[in-house]
Amino acid sequence: MIKFIPVKEVLAIRNEVLREGKLTLDECRFPSDQNEGAFHLGNFEENLLVSIASFHPQNVEGHIGQGYQLRGMATIPAFQGKGKGNQLLNFAIVYLRGQQINYLWCNARKVALNFYTGIGFEIISDEFDVPGIGPHYVMYLKIR
Repeated sequence: MIKFIPVKEVLAIRNEVLREGKLTLDECRFPSDQNEGAFHLGNFEENLLVSIASFHPQNVEGHIGQGYQLRGMATIPAFQGKGKGNQLLNFAIVYLRGQQINYLWCNARKVALNFYTGIGFEIISDEFDVPGIGPHYVMYLKIR
């Protein structure tokens, strides 16, 4: 089941999956988490939160219309490869389309490129390095 959740519920999985458990939960907060229009989604297996993602309004230079940035998408290891992230992202795309948002974009880790291209995202940047995390690409998905 996918539902909207408060930011405090995404922090433990952000830390576990995206930061290898090396940070405090407060260090896993993004400045954009509280922005007006931001929202957080969780995919639950029974009562266990297994996949998360955060979204906030943010346009990309050169792209027309209203954009949203996807940040902090993660699935706990026991549920990776089982479609939970795909379900969550498809839910978000339908929701954003209903909100008249034109596109979704993200800074995708190189290791996640196949996941995002499988959903329809396109690479729109050269590879760049995020210090302490690794190689990334900016990816873009037109949603309306």
